[in-house]
Amino acid sequence: MVPGDHAEEAIVPMADGANGRGEVRAMDTAWDGGEDSEQQQDGGGKFSMKDLLWHGGSVWDAWFSCASNQVAQVLLTLPYSFSQLGMVSGLLLQVFYGLMGSWTAYLISVLYVEYRARKEKEGVSFKNHVIQWFEVLDGLLGPYWKVAGLAFNCTFLLFGSVIQLIACASNIYYINDRLDKRTWTYIFGACCATTVFIPSFHNYRIWSFLGLGMTTYTAWYITIAAAVHGKVDGVKHSGPTSLMLYFTGATNILYTFGGHAVTVEIMHAMWKPRKFKYIYLAATLYVFTLTLPSAATMYWAFGDALLTHSNAFSLLPKTGWRDAAVILMLIHQFITFGFACTPLYFVWEKAIGMHHTGSVFLRALARLPIVVPIWFLAIIFPFFGPINSAVGALLVSFTVYIIPAVAHMLTYRSAAARQNAAEKPPAFLPSWSGMFVVNLFVVAWVLVVGFGLGGWASITNFVKQIDTFGLFAKCYQCPPKAHVGSPLPAPAHH
Repeated sequence: MVPGDHAEEAIVPMADGANGRGEVRAMDTAWDGGEDSEQQQDGGGKFSMKDLLWHGGSVWDAWFSCASNQVAQVLLTLPYSFSQLGMVSGLLLQVFYGLMGSWTAYLISVLYVEYRARKEKEGVSFKNHVIQWFEVLDGLLGPYWKVAGLAFNCTFLLFGSVIQLIACASNIYYINDRLDKRTWTYIFGACCATTVFIPSFHNYRIWSFLGLGMTTYTAWYITIAAAVHGKVDGVKHSGPTSLMLYFTGATNILYTFGGHAVTVEIMHAMWKPRKFKYIYLAATLYVFTLTLPSAATMYWAFGDALLTHSNAFSLLPKTGWRDAAVILMLIHQFITFGFACTPLYFVWEKAIGMHHTGSVFLRALARLPIVVPIWFLAIIFPFFGPINSAVGALLVSFTVYIIPAVAHMLTYRSAAARQNAAEKPPAFLPSWSGMFVVNLFVVAWVLVVGFGLGGWASITNFVKQIDTFGLFAKCYQCPPKAHVGSPLPAPAHH
């Protein structure tokens, strides 16, 4: 995993003793192969297909990574959330949580820059070391925050990987139902284990680009297919029918726009991390063009039927277009599995002292134990849809909303910290007091609505799925199959 990443611009300019002007120095990052970053960025070096496809650190690479990571399998569960919320709430909450998620991603980027700036002033080098969120919290706020960040972030990424694996099995079943979903989970668990060979987020350049193209196709396929299909006979749009379903749907949307648990790693893979600040917002605006039309059109066409069909593919007619969308989503879920797992790989490598090892195969071997519990949990809890809401309420609420907002307030609570801040308040909110108020609102809202009400609703729904289907369910929400010589079964009712 050694060769290939490029030097990255330092956060802090090195003072020029003669005139006090800043001279930017370059600092190598993880997996650096020693090539000059300016040549890579400006095209000064020779053209290399390997660099074109494999080594990414530009603003566009970060945008593709954020957008691709944000809109994975949730694209298929958002229509299910709309059936729980109703059309108006579904649309409004997507926009609301999308903007809130962009705000906290901005806060994370500011805290990364602050941490990096302080460490560089101390002469710390990050060559061959990937900075992670728990290290930022440790450097700015101390060891207790490090433990909290590590616990919430790792648990969220663990279950985020589990969800991608469950989604793979759920999707492939709509192409080939000769195997049950549990068997498909075994197969895709083995396939996803190959992500141990991808060194870092630098190396997701082509995968991020392809992944976003795949979800774009899938989103517009769902939108067009639902519109062409039209409303089913007797369609009803009853949502919301209960508080439990309403807040379950809301926390799935909270989860949808909480994909920035890997923000620090994506920033660290950039040649110029300071340019990240508004990338997540730009990615979210693009994601809106995929999620809003597809979820709204599916709910318009199928209404309450979505309450018992958490995967949008299950209601669309089997065609070549649908099969193509399923296959593309499978590939994309493999990519997103890697996105969620890569920070876990880094944490594990650091824990066992393998993070600076140069061998590709030794590090891949060291990473394999991370895949095993993910595989196991996907088999225990195959509840595609409900598990998103549970993870959103219990983990995403703290990991990517509450902790960044509180950490920002505490980091800049003193006048001296604000005066010496590496990043000043943004132009659209040029006041520390204004930032404090927004952060306080985020914490209060997510704590009460996301964690409190959302936690109650999603856990209640999750337990209901366990009671109905049991743990280790062989084929979650699969329609019963007709047997030769037996009458056709009645339509499935969940």
